[in-house]
Amino acid sequence: MEKTETSVLKGGEFLVRETDPQSIYIPAEIDEEQKMIVDMCREFLEKEVMPNLDRIDKQEEGLMQSLLDKAGELGMLSTAIPEAYGGFGKDFNTNTFLAEIIGAGNSFPVSLMAHTGIGTLPILYFGTEDQKQKYLPKLSTGELKACYCLTEPGSGSDALAAKTKAVLSDDKSHYVINGQKMWITNGGFADVFIVFAQVDEKNQSQGESGFTGFILERNMEGLTTGEEEHKMGIKGSSTCQVFFEDCKVPAENLLGEIGKGHLIAFNILNIGRFKLAAATLGGAKKVCTQSVAYANQRSQFGKSIASFGAIQHKLAEQAIRIFACEAALFRTSQYIDQREKELAAEGASAGDALLGAAKEYAVECALLKVFGSEMLDYVVDEGVQIHGGYGFSEEYPVARSYRDSRINRIFEGTNEINRMLIMDMLIKRTMKGQLNLLGPAKAIQQELMSIPDFGAEQDSLFVKERKAVQNLKKAALMTAGAAVQKLMMKLTDEQEILMDIADMVMETYICESFLLRVEKLESQIGEEGARLHVDMLRTYLSDAIERVNVSGKHALAAFAEGDELRMLLLGLKRFTKFDPVNTKNARRNIAAKLIADNKYAF
Repeated sequence: MEKTETSVLKGGEFLVRETDPQSIYIPAEIDEEQKMIVDMCREFLEKEVMPNLDRIDKQEEGLMQSLLDKAGELGMLSTAIPEAYGGFGKDFNTNTFLAEIIGAGNSFPVSLMAHTGIGTLPILYFGTEDQKQKYLPKLSTGELKACYCLTEPGSGSDALAAKTKAVLSDDKSHYVINGQKMWITNGGFADVFIVFAQVDEKNQSQGESGFTGFILERNMEGLTTGEEEHKMGIKGSSTCQVFFEDCKVPAENLLGEIGKGHLIAFNILNIGRFKLAAATLGGAKKVCTQSVAYANQRSQFGKSIASFGAIQHKLAEQAIRIFACEAALFRTSQYIDQREKELAAEGASAGDALLGAAKEYAVECALLKVFGSEMLDYVVDEGVQIHGGYGFSEEYPVARSYRDSRINRIFEGTNEINRMLIMDMLIKRTMKGQLNLLGPAKAIQQELMSIPDFGAEQDSLFVKERKAVQNLKKAALMTAGAAVQKLMMKLTDEQEILMDIADMVMETYICESFLLRVEKLESQIGEEGARLHVDMLRTYLSDAIERVNVSGKHALAAFAEGDELRMLLLGLKRFTKFDPVNTKNARRNIAAKLIADNKYAF
């Protein structure tokens, strides 16, 4: 393992390099301008969205569009768009804060983020200058509203299997598109449609063909939309099918290059996954606050249920997982922000700089999407449990949050797909020489043959936690390295193994991010000021190490046997040792703070 570095890590490099706590970004470092934007967004939600959730869920005609218009007037749709195209061009960290706050709005952020993200960014990243000038200023105000048309009845996770066809006319003036898309967010009212289709080789001068992006408009002849879908949750967001029947699209509305649509589709998803994690954070904080408030006011057996240990456990665990997600989210946000600025300084356009930065941290974006969506599912599930029977009633807001949360494990690529993508990207980067995982993995295998280091304890507040995180990296690298060595190309077909190792990698990143955040906080507010944060860190780390151990056992037993398996399991045991933590008392301390403040307090 390389020593602590102050330079920015490359994507995936956290597995083989240590990080200086002072180099990461934590939410406590929010500046005054960012606070103003956060307060403005929070006030908008409280005044315009939250009082109207029932009306939104009933899809009252024109309501969602009017809310997007009001958000546009406040600049909430344009913070990521450069000033040259009518936006405010705010940095990535500012946009992360905005996505988090908006995430508390149930169905509303689904529509807003589909517009500002996957609906608008393809034009910013891949559009021609004429396309940018034509669409971006109106998208930034909300005068035009956008959607993204990728999924089809027969192609979901396998997006490149899309059947929608685009054929160039004989005079090369337009394309004729035929096919259908489904599950299109904002499809019922969008003005601009980002559509992917298979371009036929016929009539192509250079023989170009394949999966390609286009910009379509609602008023184009042959474009129609179906009825609104009746969904389990996020009922207030428009979701419908989009049909193309001999739809004529001007040739100048080709987006990017012919046959390069996958670059648009997959790179846009990197940002989408990151922003989804940010939104789950905002939603989870809201539900945690609702859970604390309900526990404080609900009495059973003559006292508040907040006084019961079982309830305190749930409240504390909600807060711990939220804090963990936030630590990793803003650590990654800073990486993307710094890389974007580096690329811009090298001469890249605003769109290319952000696209390149998000691509660099595609591994981290994927694992954040998985962790954030599963964190929110935990928080809303326990929120319902804390409310008891009332949590199952639509009279209480936690029921809506429970239903609305479930889609996040499917949005932006299912969590299963994202787990496999994490491993696929790490392995490909290693094979291309972009990431050195092989050397450290081999060194760890050699370490297994040596006597463990029982060096003297250092007098440091976080020495055990640092050692534990280093060992988690070793556990993940050992398991991944052994799997690659044993299975070679067959590993791609062993999805269960890949998902187990992905979980080990994910927990490692979350644990390290948690530790770095608490270390930096402690350096700013002192050991006593960070006491509860340390309790959260040690509780999460203790549980995460157990989860890594289980995932490692499952993975190793799936491909190794005999002496090899015994040696690897001994190594796993060595790397997942951690002194017992009194998590009961730690959670009670954390819950006491939540209960006293009557809200999520960290």
